[in-house]
Amino acid sequence: MSAGDRYLGGQHGTGHFYRTLPGGRPAFVKVADPGGGPGRDPGFAAEARGLRWLAEAGAVPVPDVLDVSGRELVISWVDQEPPTAAAAERFGRDLARLHAAGAGAFGAPWPGVIAGLPLPGDQAVEWPDWYARCRLLPYARIAFDAGTLSAADVTLIESVAGRIGQIAGPPEPPSRIHGDCWSGNVLWSGGRGWLIDPAAHGGHRETDLAMLELFGAPFLDRIQGAYREVAPLADGWRERMPLHQLHPLLVHVCLFGGGYREAALRAARAALAARP
Repeated sequence: MSAGDRYLGGQHGTGHFYRTLPGGRPAFVKVADPGGGPGRDPGFAAEARGLRWLAEAGAVPVPDVLDVSGRELVISWVDQEPPTAAAAERFGRDLARLHAAGAGAFGAPWPGVIAGLPLPGDQAVEWPDWYARCRLLPYARIAFDAGTLSAADVTLIESVAGRIGQIAGPPEPPSRIHGDCWSGNVLWSGGRGWLIDPAAHGGHRETDLAMLELFGAPFLDRIQGAYREVAPLADGWRERMPLHQLHPLLVHVCLFGGGYREAALRAARAALAARP
């Protein structure tokens, strides 16, 4: 942290600051909480790599990574404005182009972090097994060990993992996805949606769309409609939304406790009930 930094808040063991860089350029700075301990990874390296990888697609704007270290991440400042229907439609088209940029495999070649929790980056060529192994089962185990999910709850999640091949929909190639694309990670500026705080990886494109729906992105119908004009989705995509929402809901169970348990279990049941 530098003298003159203005504190903006913080979450998940990091403080957020506004900083004016030499030459007058404004920046957004994340600083690791010293109370997190020297062995705790704040995820800045993964976030920086994810931002740069998303930027390479030239599709959805993201902040520039100006500096990164183990304890601090500095990115360019984005002046925000209220979202509009036109901006939402452009964001939908941009998101489709981002996904179409693709990835070499499902997963990422770097270790990830999501909201302070480790995010397995193991790479694979098939999405269903990868999603079950790297996105569902690890967080069910964490929640069980914390006493937040019961053995019966974990069995339900394992049932989803066991049937993943039947309920995941038709095969798709790896898309270049944000990975934590809830509405709070979309900033509106200059008539466009900007992406921040990625858990970027090669994934299923429906995952980003499911995250936007889970926590209520503004003008969601405009985003989805514009997206589908550029990149139509496979039949049954709406029924598969709970499957893709199950991972972030399990992350919330791990982070915030039992308040998200029922939502996660509902998503699991809905995923199992979806038509193949």
